[in-house]
Amino acid sequence: MSTIVETKTSRRVVYVTQGMPTEDGAGVKLTRLVGTPELPDLDPMLMLDTFRSDDPNDYIAGFPPHPHRGFETVSYMIKGRLQHRDNKGGEGLITDGGVQWMTAGKGVVHSEMPAQTGGAMFGFQLWVNLPAREKMTAPWYRDIRAEEIPNVALSGGASVKLIVGQVGDTKGPGPERATTPLIADVAVPANATLSLPIPDGHNAFLYVFEGALSLGDDRRIVETGELAVLSDTGALTSAAAAQGGRFLLVAGKPLREPVAKYGPFVMNTQNELRQAVNDFQRGLF
Repeated sequence: MSTIVETKTSRRVVYVTQGMPTEDGAGVKLTRLVGTPELPDLDPMLMLDTFRSDDPNDYIAGFPPHPHRGFETVSYMIKGRLQHRDNKGGEGLITDGGVQWMTAGKGVVHSEMPAQTGGAMFGFQLWVNLPAREKMTAPWYRDIRAEEIPNVALSGGASVKLIVGQVGDTKGPGPERATTPLIADVAVPANATLSLPIPDGHNAFLYVFEGALSLGDDRRIVETGELAVLSDTGALTSAAAAQGGRFLLVAGKPLREPVAKYGPFVMNTQNELRQAVNDFQRGLF
């Protein structure tokens, strides 16, 4: 778990992007925020997608069975359902506010099928790298139901739904990892302020999906649909605009290891990538 330590400095916004529209799976329309030519990764975070639509045709075919090796996927549904099945016995269904956490490790084939609740569907999928020593670990899967995720009230009026990491004495239900991730859904109501420490040295970004926020000492405005990459020391400080703001916050300890990527495989060398493709083609997943 990433442990929060008080600090007097504030993180700065060093880069802002709106990502790029793309399609994945069987034609699911989404926005890729991390994992693009503009922002290839932010060690140890490899990719962040957001998918949001009231039109089932944008995602109804879902993500049919496909392979992964060498990293983890974390799927968070703000609104809607997501059904998971894999060839290692992992199976689950999450609804509004739930999380699916899968460690691909040495190889897994899984499917993910999204659906609406109340006529809407909105969620995220994050890819988190594994250290070299853990890339060939056994696959693992867990559902985290919405009611398992604590909601921490902060002194300035903000609140934090803590998926993984630690705020004060509260720990999120996500698993402990070498990258000590911090993943949280943060709400800053109108006229409220936020001061949320993040472990120094952790890379971090946030994606605003409601309202707007004034971030850091320089009061940089980040609006709905924008992802802000933060500097690597200090607390996250913000004030909400008149309508308030809500965002997904992601931080992790950098691995500082070589990254070799090819589609659904993330290893450390090209030889390991070739082995991954060969193993999959031979049915060894």
